[in-house]
Amino acid sequence: MTSFTQTVRVVGAGLLGTSIGLALTKQGVDVAIASQSAKSVELAVQYGAYKIAKESDSPDLIVVCVPPNLTAKIISQELEQFPDAIVTDVASVKASVLNELIALGAPIDRYVGSHPMAGRERGGVIAGRADLFVGRPWVITSNEKSKPEGVALIKQLATALEASVIESTAVDHDRAVALVSHVPQLISSLLASRLVGANASDVSLAGQGLRDTTRIAASDPALWMQILQANSREVQAVLTSYQAELAGVVSALSNVADAANYETIEAVLKAGNVGIEKIPGKHGTKHSTYAQVVVMIDDKPGELARLLTEVGDIGINLEELKLEHSPSAQIGLVELYVLPTAEQSLIADLQARGWRIA
Repeated sequence: MTSFTQTVRVVGAGLLGTSIGLALTKQGVDVAIASQSAKSVELAVQYGAYKIAKESDSPDLIVVCVPPNLTAKIISQELEQFPDAIVTDVASVKASVLNELIALGAPIDRYVGSHPMAGRERGGVIAGRADLFVGRPWVITSNEKSKPEGVALIKQLATALEASVIESTAVDHDRAVALVSHVPQLISSLLASRLVGANASDVSLAGQGLRDTTRIAASDPALWMQILQANSREVQAVLTSYQAELAGVVSALSNVADAANYETIEAVLKAGNVGIEKIPGKHGTKHSTYAQVVVMIDDKPGELARLLTEVGDIGINLEELKLEHSPSAQIGLVELYVLPTAEQSLIADLQARGWRIA
């Protein structure tokens, strides 16, 4: 991990801002917080993420972590107030921010757009985590006037937070996040909304599949309206394609016995198998390269911790981990993903220690 030695000012004490503060403060970096919310500042300082910003501060780097509709305005103000600082932001839409800065006449040579692809369905100071960015992509969208030293500084920040640096244009970034972030949010919300009028007895049958696909539906609607408004054109393009394919599936379901309809639905399922393999896992490795070992654990305190401790004692590195538990079940299923060469050894060692392999 590369240490970060510059002084930092963070504007906005939400999830991302607090997480950046926690991670940098842990490394001994001088990090100050500024926010319109005095309560958020107080909580963030108590949380150990920051010191309170002062007018006399002279930061090397300013990270703007405010809602999308305020991002360009705050960036412009920070660029004016601190003429020697490099300014970046963490907004999930980049082209509209850059265009607004240009319209405002801001000195964009000291601005480098960025977007850490990390988050949680919960927001606010108390949701912050020092490890939020570990292994996650951090997209840097420098503009044609961005100073090279500014770009290098943002790369240094992302690396210090153990994120994976990806460079992109603002336009390409917005197209990509429409597909991998913004549309999934809408689809998750649409699916969860089907539960509003559902019978409680029906919902009680829910398994991990429903939980997985609706988790992000708990996200803040006000924040997402700003994101979707700023990236509406790219999101609409993805949804239009999705709408056409969904209409084909709906039509085919009217007579699945028909060979053509059967093939239409099957093609969607098969395409899903292919598509899921493109999603990178740890270090960008495809999930298909991992072996899965499913361990049954009793539903009682300390069992998961004991399992992970013993896996560590065995000396096998976990690539991914998932936990499934039904409210009515007395056991949980822990999915451990390891390199194929370690699969049989892990199974044998766990069984020798009394663990049940599903």
